Amino acid sequence: MQSTLLFSLALMASTGAAAAGSVAEPPMVAIKGGTFAMGGTIPGPDKDYPTDQPVHDVRVASFQMAKYEVTVGEFRQFIEATGHQTQKDCWKFASTEWGMDMGPGAWNTPAYAPGDYHPVMCVTWKDATAYATWLSAQTGKPYRLPSEAEWEYAARAASKTDYPFGDDASQVCRHANIRDISGSKAIAAIIGRAGKKPAVCEDGAEFTTVVGMYEPNAFGLYDMIGNVGEYVADCEHLNYEGAPADGSAWTANCHKRGSPMKMHRGGSFSSREARTVVRGHAGDENPSSIGEGFRLALGGPVLPQAPAVARFEAELVTARAAERERRKMVK
Repeated sequence: MQSTLLFSLALMASTGAAAAGSVAEPPMVAIKGGTFAMGGTIPGPDKDYPTDQPVHDVRVASFQMAKYEVTVGEFRQFIEATGHQTQKDCWKFASTEWGMDMGPGAWNTPAYAPGDYHPVMCVTWKDATAYATWLSAQTGKPYRLPSEAEWEYAARAASKTDYPFGDDASQVCRHANIRDISGSKAIAAIIGRAGKKPAVCEDGAEFTTVVGMYEPNAFGLYDMIGNVGEYVADCEHLNYEGAPADGSAWTANCHKRGSPMKMHRGGSFSSREARTVVRGHAGDENPSSIGEGFRLALGGPVLPQAPAVARFEAELVTARAAERERRKMVK
């Protein structure tokens, strides 16, 4: 009750900002609710890492999902408006035993944020939820992280195959920015060894790339697999035993570790594994440049989108055209 009251007061206080229409809202896609079989049948390799079993039916209510991952430019507006302080260090590739290390870096470090239309990284789960809270207050719309069930339902887009487009792994580079051949070489140059085996294809990007560069899924959502992994609202559970069947976020009886862990989904530019069922985890205060970002969801009625949304889409068309030209130059 108290949290609802505080949220309502924040929305009333922000009426002027919302009316101005200057806040960069994400383009949203309306997702019709339904029931789907969540999870997969291939056991994970590590008993202490989240697996996608057992397969279980989940009923998801209608909601909206952002068409793209939150970008550097969108996150910058939040930082400039609020003065929100992010961490000054984040995980990065390094020539260590684990191939990574914590070191200086933030959401706007050029190496991790090459342009305003790249997905934002080096942000924590708490940063992502703070961004959603701020955007909600500015617009009067209850933006939030999706639940893990909502995320998988949206990513599958009514498919029952390994990928939203089918089962042919050789086609994944048309649909996603993952650990492809050139990306694997670029990562190997940093960590000093070959590392994980890459997917046998080329997606045109070694690290992150401009959002929306690849084919969307059947719901019109881009980069649901690849580019960056996406935080969801759920805390970590190692399997789906006892998972909610109503599509809500699973935030009780969390797996106990030394620090709180949250789920993220979709793989990233550094992941070969891009099947829609694969689960990942991260600390809620654990920023990473290795491929963790987020996108937003929205409940309630579908409302007209603000003028800023059309501006974003138009500018993104230009950014994608520039990225295509850059790729031609480096071939």
